[in-house]
Formats: sequence, structure tokens, C-alpha cells
Amino acid sequence: MQTSKKSAMGFIFITLLIDVMGWGLIIPVMADLIAQLKGIPVNQASTYGALLLSVFAITQFLFSPVIGNLSDRFGRRPILLSSLLGFGIDYIILALAPTYGWLFVGRIIAGITGASFTTATAYIADISTDETSKAKNFGMIGAAFGLGFVLGPALGALLATWGIRAPFYAAAALCLLNCLYGYFLLPESLSKENRRAFDWKRANPFGSLKFLTQHREIGGLAASFFLIYLGSQAVQGNWNFFTIYRFNWSEKMVGISLAVVGVLVGAVQAGLTRVINPKIGNEKSIYLGLSLYTMGLVLFAFATQGWMMFAFLIPYCLGGICGPSLQSVISGHVPPNQQGELQGALTSLMSLTTIIGPLIMNSTFSYFTTDKAPFYFPGIHFLIGAVCMLSSVIIAYKVLSREKKEHPELVGVIAGKTTPMH
Repeated sequence: MQTSKKSAMGFIFITLLIDVMGWGLIIPVMADLIAQLKGIPVNQASTYGALLLSVFAITQFLFSPVIGNLSDRFGRRPILLSSLLGFGIDYIILALAPTYGWLFVGRIIAGITGASFTTATAYIADISTDETSKAKNFGMIGAAFGLGFVLGPALGALLATWGIRAPFYAAAALCLLNCLYGYFLLPESLSKENRRAFDWKRANPFGSLKFLTQHREIGGLAASFFLIYLGSQAVQGNWNFFTIYRFNWSEKMVGISLAVVGVLVGAVQAGLTRVINPKIGNEKSIYLGLSLYTMGLVLFAFATQGWMMFAFLIPYCLGGICGPSLQSVISGHVPPNQQGELQGALTSLMSLTTIIGPLIMNSTFSYFTTDKAPFYFPGIHFLIGAVCMLSSVIIAYKVLSREKKEHPELVGVIAGKTTPMH
């Protein structure tokens, strides 16, 4: 039984790793592929890239709770395998796509079936026997994400030297091979007696957002949280288009830069956050992190040479110290039996930023690199992101300052010196 659990955890780790690697593999070549299929310059292709990101995010937002409920009804195994199969089909379609429209088909299929993270998390919870093993097993999620964000872009950069379609074939092969491996070796984790009937009410993707309207005391902090992730779309949704257009980077250079991002983010999340937060507390970590995010985005906007983007990644990635602290403060306002609902609501907010963020950032970048714009400014979307971050820190400061006066019992939570509400 113990061996079976270890092999199952190995499969889950590889599944999450492939999930993250898959997108990292294709980011370096996606910009040039869209430009090639549309027959337009890469700066104009940015808007079409945003549409692909948004349609994937929309389908994931709508279908993730449905897929999650299906895994409660039919078990984790068939959902995980269908997810891997869906991603494999997506990457094959992207690899063979003769027109831009086919890219939409692939992204919609991936969005509908792409519940590997949610279902894998449920699988881990199923097979973890106690809190110690659960913490250890869930820690593998962070490890898979960190490793995937480094390996994916690096491998994508290497494969891109063989052609812009090569990374798609590699991503498809990884997904389908893992699906085949899981079909023969992955056991089901959810026993039949623990399954429940499918419930459409529980599958409502907008249901979790109601939680925020019912807890107005965290509304301001949730707005701050939303603006952070909206601002970050200036980087996440448009990095490849901007750097290829502005600095004439190759697919290889884009991949290398993203691998550097993976290393920096991993260092911040795994090491620096654990050192800085206990020393300066939650509140100061939030202000410092958001200030660094803002600084990094402003520097990106005015960068004139490619090497500067690597240098400016340092303050931007250091801004990541604010995320865990803000989530800790928000969770401190909610009792333990509502933490799951809170995290679901925050995840929904993140999904919404992925839907609207690329459309705002990429379209602005595209417009201000054409003759129609009142002035030429390729980095303007980074400034929009900086405004979001600056607004976030102002909101957080006002909310936390008011709460320390009106609710003295929360002072310890805000400072990071006491545990959340009980």
C-alpha cells in the first residue's frame, strides 16, 4: 500500500510538472507562430495572443468547478487521465494548426479538460493519512511548479532552434506518455462510498465570489489582491511579444529569460519570504513587496536595451514577498471553517484577472506601437501594471491603518505575530 502511494505521488508530481512545463515550452514560440499564421508583425499579434489567453482562462473559470464535481462523482483517476489527454490533443492541434482559428480550438479543449491541478490536489488530500504527510505531499505542488517554470522555458528555448512547431510536439508527447503511464499504473484514490452525486449548484463558477460580498471586512484587501494579479498580467501575458518586438529577441532568448524568472521566483518563495517575513512582519512585507513590483514595472517600461530586462527582473521578482503576507492577513479575518471558501474566492479573482488582464495589457501595447497612437510607447502596458500595483499598496495601507484603529484585536494578525481568527 505504501509503495502504491509513493508511485501515485510520483505520478501526481510528474503530472503537475508537465502541466507547468507544457505552457513554458510553448511561450517562447507562441508569439512568432501567431504572427506567422496571421501574416502580421509580432506587435500586432500581441492582441491575438491575448484572445487565446483569455479564452483559455474563461473556459477554465467556467469548467473547473464542473470538472471538480465530476471527480467527486466518478473519481480522480478518470478526470486526471482525461485532463492529460485533453492537453495532449491541444498541443497536437497547436502543432499542426494551419490557421489562427485552430489555435482557438486547441485552447478551448485545454481549458475545458485542464483540471489537472484541482484534481491532483484532491488526489493528494485523498491519499494523505495525517497532517504531517499532507503538508509534505502538498509541498510537492510548489516544488513541481518551481521546477516546471525553470525547465519548461529552458527546454522550449532549446527545441525552438529546430523550428517553432517543435516545442508543441514535445509538450504533446509528454502529456500523452504520462497519460499512458497513468492508465496502467495510477490507482483510484476516492473510494465509491465517499463519492457523491453531481450537483450543478456546487458547480457554479460564480458561487465562490459571493463569499466576498458576504464578508465586507475583507473587501478592500480583496481589491488589493485583485489589482496585484491584474498588474502582473503586464508581464505574464505580454513578455514574449514585447521582448521580441522591442529588442529583437529570438525564441531562445525569450525562453532563457523565462527560466531566469523561474529561478528568481523560486528563490523568493522558497527562501527569501521565510527570512524577511518573520523579521519585518506581514504589513511591512506587503508594502515592501508592492513597492518593488511597482519599481520593476516602471523600469521595464523605460528599458532601452535587452540586458536591462534581466537586471530589472530582480526588483520585480523580489516583489513576490507581498503575496503570502497579504493572503495571510486576509485569512486572518476569516474563521478556520471558512478558509476553503475564502481560497476559492481568491482563486476566482485570480481567474478574472487572467481573463481581462491580457486583453487590456496586450491591446494597449499593440496600439501604442502603431501609427494610430498619439505617441509611440511600447512599454506603456508596464506603466498600467505599475499603476495597478501602486493603487494596491495605497488601498492596503488605508484598509490596514483603519483596521488597526477600529479593531485592535487584529493588530497581531496584521503584523504577522499572531495566528488567524479562531
